[in-house]
Amino acid sequence: MSRGKLDLDPVTVRKARALARKAGRPIVEMAQQHTTVSVERATLRMAGLEGADGDGIPWANRLLDVVRADVGLEHGVALPVWDALVRGEAEDLPTLAQKAGAGSVTFRVPEGRDAIRAEKAARRQVAAGLRRIDRRRTERDRLIRRHGDAPRKPWIYLIVATGDIMEDVPQAQQAAREGADVIAVIRSTGQSLLDYVPEGATREGFAGTYATQENFRIMRAALDESSKELGRYVRLTNYASGLCMPEIAVLAGLERLDMMLNDSMYGILFRDINPVRTFVDQRFSRQVHARAGIIINTGEDNYLTTADAVEAAHTVTTSQLLNEYFAKEAGLEDWQLGLGHAFEIDPDVPDSLRLELAHALLARELFPDAPLKWMPPTRHMTGDVFRGNLLDGFFNLVGALTGQGILLVGMMTEAVVTPWLSDRDIALQNVRYVLNASGALHEDFRPAPDGFVAQRAKQVLGESVDLLERIVDDGLLDAIADGTFGLMKRPADAGRGLDGVARKSELYVNPAVDLLEEQS
Repeated sequence: MSRGKLDLDPVTVRKARALARKAGRPIVEMAQQHTTVSVERATLRMAGLEGADGDGIPWANRLLDVVRADVGLEHGVALPVWDALVRGEAEDLPTLAQKAGAGSVTFRVPEGRDAIRAEKAARRQVAAGLRRIDRRRTERDRLIRRHGDAPRKPWIYLIVATGDIMEDVPQAQQAAREGADVIAVIRSTGQSLLDYVPEGATREGFAGTYATQENFRIMRAALDESSKELGRYVRLTNYASGLCMPEIAVLAGLERLDMMLNDSMYGILFRDINPVRTFVDQRFSRQVHARAGIIINTGEDNYLTTADAVEAAHTVTTSQLLNEYFAKEAGLEDWQLGLGHAFEIDPDVPDSLRLELAHALLARELFPDAPLKWMPPTRHMTGDVFRGNLLDGFFNLVGALTGQGILLVGMMTEAVVTPWLSDRDIALQNVRYVLNASGALHEDFRPAPDGFVAQRAKQVLGESVDLLERIVDDGLLDAIADGTFGLMKRPADAGRGLDGVARKSELYVNPAVDLLEEQS
C-alpha cells in the first residue's frame, strides 16, 4: 500500500478517522432525535409548496406556524397537514396554506386509520418532489455528456454577486468566457439569519445576492446558455447554510445547482446559530445533497481568519475529518466532499510558503478522492494590489503543486472593494498563467521524506489526533462551547434558532426523512 508523498503513518490516519467517527456519532444520534422548523418547511417545499403571501412571507412558513401553534412541532408537519387535505379542508397544499394563513383551518394529529391515510398521502407527494430532484440530477449528467466537462483540474471557482441577480447574470457569463468553471453567487449579508427564504427574483442585496428559488432558476438558465456556447458544463454554487439550510438544499436540488456551501459548524461559529439546530439541519441538508448529486463545500478556511493559521492548522484537519464523517454518514460520496482549507499564513512568517505546502499536501493526502476546495489569502491582504496579486500567484502555485480539486480565484482588491469585472479578469489571468505554466507539476513535486514539509504535515496530523482524543472525552458540543474552533465559544443551550428545535415524539412522521434514509 502506497504511503503517499508525505509517508504518513497509515495507523495514525486510521486512528484519526476512528476518533472522528467516535466524536461525531453522538451528534448524529442527537440529530436523529430532533427536528426543526426548517426541516419541516423543507418537507413542505419538497412536496411542491411554493410562493409567498402579500407580505413576502413564504407559504411554507405560514402553514408551519399554524400547525405548530395548533399541535406543536414535535410530531412533524406531515400528519397534521395531509390529514387536513385528506379530510377535504382544501383541494391542494397551496390552498391549504392560504386558508391556514387566513385562520380558517384547525389542525390535529390524526390517529389510527386517519394517521395511516395521512402518512400515505404525504409520502406520495413528497416522493414526487424527490423524483423531480432525481430528474434534475439526470439532466446534469446528460448536459455534461453533451457539452463536455472542464478540461482540467483544479476547477476554477469565481465569486459573482452584485446584489442584483440581473446584473449577476452577464458578469457570470463573462467570467465563464474568461475561464471560470464554477460560478458562486454569494448571499446577501445577513440572509443566513433569516428564518425564511425570500421569494422571487431580487435586485437589491448587500455584498451579495439573495438566495431564492427564482434567482437559482435565472442563474442556472444563464449558465446553461454559457455551457452550450463554450462547449463545457459550467457549474453553479450557492449557500445551504444558516437558519434555512434544509430548505435551500431542497431548492438547490429542484433547480439543479451543482455545489453548495454546507459546513457542519460554520453557522455555529460565525453566525451564532444554535449548535443543536445546526447539526439537525445539516444532516437533513446533506442527505438532500447526496440525493441530488451536489458537491458540498465546507468552511474550514474561516477558522484561519480568526485564529492563527500556523497554531490552529490542526483544527482545520480535525474539522475536515469531522466533516467527512458527517457527510458520509448522510450518504455523500468522496467525489462530493469539497473539504475546505486556505492559504492564510502571514506572509512575513519565515518559511510561510513551505508551511502552506505542508498543510495543503496533508489535506490532499488525507482525502485523496475528494475535490478539495482551496481558498485564497484574505486575512493578510493589505490593499496593496500588486502585493496581493503576487500572493494570489503563490496561492495558485501551491494549488497546482498539491493537486487541489477546486481553486477559488483570489482577488487583489480583497478587503478594498467589491471586485469589478476588470479585477476578475486580472485575477483569472493570474490563475490561467500559473496553471498553464505548471501543467502536471504536482506529479513531479515530492517533498523530501524527512524534510521540512513532510515533518510539518506529520506534526499537524499528530496534533489533530490529540485534539480528537480530547473531543471524544469531552464531547463535541463542549469543545465548540470552549472555543476549540476559530476561537469562537458557542454553548449548546444558546444561539439563534434554538426555539425552532423540538425533540421528536413517538408519533413523529416525516416522509422526506424516511425516503432520504432509505437511500443511504
